[in-house]
Amino acid sequence: MTIALSRLNFRDLGGLPAADGQRVRTGLIFRSEGPASFFDAHRAELAELGFRSVCDLRSNVERTAAPNDWCGPGCRLLNLDMNTDLRAQGKEAWETLRLDPSPENAKRVMMENYRRMPGALHPYLPELVGALLAGDVPMMIHCTAGKDRTGVVIALLLSLIGVSQETILADYAKSDVFGENMRIAGSVEDGFRESFGFVPGEAVIAMLIGTEQDFLVAALDEVDRQWDGVGQYFAAGGVDRELQNNIRTMMLEPR
Repeated sequence: MTIALSRLNFRDLGGLPAADGQRVRTGLIFRSEGPASFFDAHRAELAELGFRSVCDLRSNVERTAAPNDWCGPGCRLLNLDMNTDLRAQGKEAWETLRLDPSPENAKRVMMENYRRMPGALHPYLPELVGALLAGDVPMMIHCTAGKDRTGVVIALLLSLIGVSQETILADYAKSDVFGENMRIAGSVEDGFRESFGFVPGEAVIAMLIGTEQDFLVAALDEVDRQWDGVGQYFAAGGVDRELQNNIRTMMLEPR
């Protein structure tokens, strides 16, 4: 049972429809927000799931602030520092929003951020795929919010195995729960003030903590523009066609 976890930005990718009537295997890959949101009830449920690997996409600064203690004996921890989330870039990256605190500028900043993410992940593809093919599953993939970096990594994996963009975007939209929980806890303004030194207006906050479809589409479009598709993207990163087929076989339920 994952009653407590279901209230967080945490979910199994299992059951998502793919091409040719297949579905993503259940209990294989989970996506999540970071450890700062987890309390005893959440950790107890995590232990029951028996993760064999945890893929942490956060920066060293983020890991120091909220250490990852989810990996016990027999669990492989992959620190894949994408370092592209606006939190990880520091206050300098937010100066443009301080000067132009408009929703339009916030969207522009976020879309540029998302476009950088596939390139930031690229050097880590062999390590990520290697852990999956080595059988280090169940695997959890997470960042801080479980929305931006995690959203792009999950979108790339799902695209590779034939999940439609419509389905990928629908799953991405579920990560709105992270922002909703921040609002319920009354931590939105404090979070922005602590991380970035200022609190933008409500329309900008909504843009930054939301799941605007254009953000994720920008990342996927960048893969098409720069690598001519997700297959070429993985191949250029050291994951050849044979390994790609192995990933599809592993992640999809048998016909």
